[in-house]
Amino acid sequence: MSTKKKTLLSLFDITMIVIGLVIGMGIFRTASDSARAAITPNVFFFSWLAGGLVALCGALTYAEIGSRYPITGGYYKIFATCYHPSIAFAVNCIIIISNAASLSGVALIGSEYISQIIFAEPPSDFVKALIAMTAIGLFYGINLLGLRMSSTTQNILMLIKISMILMIVSALFFPAQHTSTTVVSSATEFSWMDYVKSFGLALIAVSFTYGGYQQTINFGEEVKHPQKNLPRGILIGILVIILLYLSVSYAYYKVIGFEELKNAKGIAAIVAERMFGQTGSFVFSILLFIAVLAYVNVLLLSNPRVMYAMSEDGILPRAFKKKDEKRDVLTVSLTVYALISVVVLFFADTFDKILSFTIFLDSIGMAFSAATIFIIRKRTKHLDKSQIYSMKLFPVLPIIFIAAYIFVATSIAIDNPQTAITATGVLAAFLLIFFITRKKPTHEA
Repeated sequence: MSTKKKTLLSLFDITMIVIGLVIGMGIFRTASDSARAAITPNVFFFSWLAGGLVALCGALTYAEIGSRYPITGGYYKIFATCYHPSIAFAVNCIIIISNAASLSGVALIGSEYISQIIFAEPPSDFVKALIAMTAIGLFYGINLLGLRMSSTTQNILMLIKISMILMIVSALFFPAQHTSTTVVSSATEFSWMDYVKSFGLALIAVSFTYGGYQQTINFGEEVKHPQKNLPRGILIGILVIILLYLSVSYAYYKVIGFEELKNAKGIAAIVAERMFGQTGSFVFSILLFIAVLAYVNVLLLSNPRVMYAMSEDGILPRAFKKKDEKRDVLTVSLTVYALISVVVLFFADTFDKILSFTIFLDSIGMAFSAATIFIIRKRTKHLDKSQIYSMKLFPVLPIIFIAAYIFVATSIAIDNPQTAITATGVLAAFLLIFFITRKKPTHEA
């Protein structure tokens, strides 16, 4: 009797997944948001550097968590293991929905870029939604073909996306295209608190752009030599991302200018057009759509594994555990997640509102998930002398990471209290759903 050999992800595979989880559409628009929040260029660049350092602290923290607790659906499992099941249920439901909203919104933005090339006249919102649904449907089909097919597709799309980002960075080597970056001195004298508030608001957009790598621990059991490759993949991936983000932000600053960057739309296309003319903008729109496809694919690859893990613990129905063993595909979880993403498309006009409160909730989720390292370390002391990854400077790095996300959540609450109240209410609603739907023990006579 022959047994089928399980498909395992290599170091290169997991590194590409990390980069794919982080680099969505954010870098092509949030530089404008962070510039608008920054009162000076120094605050702008410091927010991107600080965001990268925080991401590195988080990457190393999640690398150790994944190394000590390598399991499919790990991002859910660490909540279920270290906290009450209600917290695991509520936070992960919010994350699944916010990721679906992000996927749908990004697919819709990508359809807007590609529709400019396909149609002579701007198409209706319905046509744009159909294009976005087609993209989701296409990669739903690719993921149904199996883990190897979806991961190979992801590798190819990510290489294209990285090449596109490098094209933007190359603008730094064309001085003729640079805009004067001299900043007119303002008569306004800023206080220390003005700088802190400005930095906090700039860091909101930056944190969103750097987020996503924590989902990599969902692939724990599906990584070849996870004790080594999982932390290495996360670390390499986040270092590449930091370098790319800092370079791209500086390219925007040099080519567009700081003041213009604050209100610019389609900033990446502006850079491409100034470098290569209208043809450059045309080609970049196509590449941008491809970048969207990579983001759609990686979320379809990651999130069903969280739903699978929740089903294993009985928090979601048993049907979510259904798996095509031949292709190594979580068929029900994948199908339901794709359907949620399509449904969210009908509410894409409120995507900005959805995104604002999901960033607040994500900040809470990141702080709580990173804090599990203190519990998991105690429970896995017997692994300390094995070949697992253990971060240096513990507990300084996770404390910095947790404090940074508490700072982001606080900045959102101060700037927009209604968003914080709404987001907290949604989290409370999922907690209530957990206790209402939890099966009560039956007493037989």
